[in-house]
Amino acid sequence: MTELTDALKDCGALQFGKFTLASGAESDYYIDIKKASTNPRVLRLISQLMALKMQSLGLKPDRIAGVVLGSVPLAAALSLATGIPYVMIRKEKKDHGTGKLIEGDLESGDRVLVVEDVITTAGSSIKAIETLRSAGASVTDVISVIDREGGGRENLADAGVDFHPLVKASELVMEK
Repeated sequence: MTELTDALKDCGALQFGKFTLASGAESDYYIDIKKASTNPRVLRLISQLMALKMQSLGLKPDRIAGVVLGSVPLAAALSLATGIPYVMIRKEKKDHGTGKLIEGDLESGDRVLVVEDVITTAGSSIKAIETLRSAGASVTDVISVIDREGGGRENLADAGVDFHPLVKASELVMEK
């Protein structure tokens, strides 16, 4: 994954300093995947690598799901790369419009692949999986760009989901 780690570093996604993560943990580095997903070259690379990962694992989902906001560009790009429709999962219902947690077409029984940008503890992923499952979807796998190696793999396993990161954070930050 040297090409991906180089692309993430080159676009400024890897930053050093003092950061509070979504999990609440403190870190001396941050991986800003939004810098990567707003860069067409890096987004294309991520979608190609995710498509290859799907193929190598034999995954054939009916839908791809991205959690609003950070994972939606990844889901859209992977959808374009594979021709598989995607849905967007909201973290909470809005009090306007339709008030849905799932945007896009989803049928009960659909096999859904969840894509994520960065997973630390997998808290938001697990919530999205629960939302999808409550709508009748089958979710058995998550692909993320980065595994921050903060217990996410174990938490996803406890939820009955296999985790497939493209890169581990330790591989990305090995060389500053």
